[in-house]
Amino acid sequence: MTSPTRAAHLAQLNVATLRHPLDDPRVAPFVEMLDPVNAAADAAPGFVWRLVEEGAADATGLRPAGEDVIVNLSVWETQEALWDFAYRSGHLEAMRRRREWFERHVEAHLVLWWVPAGHLPTVAEALERLADLREQGPSPRAFTFASSYTAAEAAPHEPATS
Repeated sequence: MTSPTRAAHLAQLNVATLRHPLDDPRVAPFVEMLDPVNAAADAAPGFVWRLVEEGAADATGLRPAGEDVIVNLSVWETQEALWDFAYRSGHLEAMRRRREWFERHVEAHLVLWWVPAGHLPTVAEALERLADLREQGPSPRAFTFASSYTAAEAAPHEPATS
């Protein structure tokens, strides 16, 4: 008899260091993209959840990684769904222009990891995964698109949940 496979979703954290404050005119094109890109994410196939600051439409006001660092934390049904949104939607235009608004990172700024379906990761959990990736490199606990693991590969490395 085989053991049942738990349903898993893919969590992602992306951090970006602003070149200028969000209210600076040089960042205005990015700020103008926020609502349409977030709406596209919300409507994208496979989208589950994204972090939003209480009373706001996005998470740009949250600064858990530093005063000049914005965070994007979301959950997707599959890695393919996240990839399609990131690289095959209007989000791609923001990525193409990121150097206008954000510093070039010298260490990992994106981390992916599997969570049980229904679990919404906390910012602290996400930052811990990013630190793990930066310190240990890619593993089933913290990886990137270029060095990914399946949910089945990650499961033995995660604590059991009840």
